Amino acid sequence: MKLPPYKNFPTIAGDKITLREITASDIVDLIEISFYDGVQATTLEQAVAMNTKIINDYNDGNSIHWGIADNTTNKIVGTCGYYRGLDKGEGELGCILLAQFRGQGYMTSAMLLAIDFGLNTVLLKRIWAKTNQENKSAIKLLERLSFTKISEFDDDSVDYELKRSI
Repeated sequence: MKLPPYKNFPTIAGDKITLREITASDIVDLIEISFYDGVQATTLEQAVAMNTKIINDYNDGNSIHWGIADNTTNKIVGTCGYYRGLDKGEGELGCILLAQFRGQGYMTSAMLLAIDFGLNTVLLKRIWAKTNQENKSAIKLLERLSFTKISEFDDDSVDYELKRSI
């Protein structure tokens, strides 16, 4: 298994989007979707601090966090990454898009690239995702990508997983 950090930060290009490293100039556009441990940034300073923690997690080999860049503009439209479990051969996959880019295929493209990276580069045995039961679009996407629901919780969250085919 090949865990972060990598000699060169992995950039993964698809037809519509590229998963790439987030730069300091991207942060201002990402404040509204900047989260760390479930807490949302409300200021640029908080978003910068959260990004610093995310970079530290990457450098410690615990996560990998990409910006989802539109191939036409190179503008970040969301984020995607693995946030837990890499050291156990698993990965929690999380993604979020800026509201104005939802429903346009960006998330499907990002998830497919991230899943391929997780299964074929990192060689994860299992990928899991957590969402709220009311987030019907996320559930629909996960199920379309062959994730299976494995549990529901009292807090209305639900876990899905995708296991490596052997």
